[in-house]
Amino acid sequence: GLCASSKPAVPSSMKLHVLPPSANSHGCIAIVKYLDMDIEIENAYGKTRTEEFIKMNPCHVCPTLQIDDTTAIWESGAIMRYLCNIAPNGDKLYPKDPLKRARVDLVMDWRQTALYPCIPSIGYGIFGMPVDTDEAKEKFKALQEEHFKILTDVYLKDTKFCYSDTPTIADLAIAPALNFIKARKKFWEAVPQAVKDYQARVLEAFPGAKENFDALEGMATGWDGEGNDAEP
Repeated sequence: GLCASSKPAVPSSMKLHVLPPSANSHGCIAIVKYLDMDIEIENAYGKTRTEEFIKMNPCHVCPTLQIDDTTAIWESGAIMRYLCNIAPNGDKLYPKDPLKRARVDLVMDWRQTALYPCIPSIGYGIFGMPVDTDEAKEKFKALQEEHFKILTDVYLKDTKFCYSDTPTIADLAIAPALNFIKARKKFWEAVPQAVKDYQARVLEAFPGAKENFDALEGMATGWDGEGNDAEP
């Protein structure tokens, strides 16, 4: 094992509460594994509405990072930044240079406000939530005509990852979520090859979270709900 001094300066009581197949948990899991952080990863499935969980996080969402008995933070982007800020080697995934960092933040903001809102109607049927096929088609059209073009022609114009030659937390915010599109087979077939290749590059860079990426992909490709074979 590693000697104590080479371990990140992280309180050993820290726990990352996750939903294992959830894309929003995947980036956080990948960081803990990639940076070899001494943080326990806890499956919170079925526990987020318990009195104990709500006391820790009144918004009862995952992922949640429990820092100690009285302190927790949630929202995946905030957790990913925090993990990189406290890990001695965190700048590998979240650069310290102000401009490079701003570009990572820019892409993460775009993911939350532009890209991700298109995902639920396409893929949340896998979680048993009601989804509308017409809305899914509309959202996929927005991905095709606008958001994927921004991703490939702007953020990936000169680099293999978003504004970077190596993967960052911005890529971890984007790539796992694209697995939801696989719930509708013909939608995924229509995704530009450059986007598929990008997703594969990102996921391959984080083998520590492979079982989580694969779990979501398996749920998506196995979904047989209404509209799973709809034309985009």
